[in-house]
This record gives sequence, structure tokens and C-alpha cells, in this order.
Amino acid sequence: MELPVVPKNVFMKNKNWQIKLGIFLMIFSGVFFAATFIIPMFNLPTKTKVIASTTSLVLMEVVFWSGGLLVGKELFTKYKNQLNPKNWFRKKEI
Repeated sequence: MELPVVPKNVFMKNKNWQIKLGIFLMIFSGVFFAATFIIPMFNLPTKTKVIASTTSLVLMEVVFWSGGLLVGKELFTKYKNQLNPKNWFRKKEI
């Protein structure tokens, strides 16, 4: 019995979907980060503010790292040199 042949583009579509979702989650974690600073401005009891802010920070970390896991090593290695401050002012080689 032969295994079915799966076209390469099926794997790429799946990977592309994961990368897009990962980037979305990493950006969306900023909502929880912003909520951490906005929650104390509400007229709520102090205990509620502390619990809500802490929960927002924890959710931010979970969502951010979930997105990072989905993005994977490929995107990290692609942008690693661009994010390194040592390389910001170097002349680019042609």
C-alpha cells in the first residue's frame, strides 16, 4: 500500500498560517500590556485593580510567548541581526 503524495504547497500554507497567527498574537499581547496601565484608572476597589492588573500581565506573557512559539526559529533567525543594536549603524555589504 502506497502513501498518498501531499503537495509541498499544503505544508507551506499550514506554515504560513502559523506564522501569521503567531505575529497576530505577539501584536495582540500589546492590548493586555496597555490594559495593565489603564485598569488602575478605573473606579474599582484596590484589590480588584491589583488582581486585574496582575491577570493582564500574565495573559500578556502567555499570549506573547504562544505567538513566539508559533512564529518559530525561522523568523527569529531572519530578524535576529536586524534587532541587534550592534548592527544598526554598520554599513551594509553589497
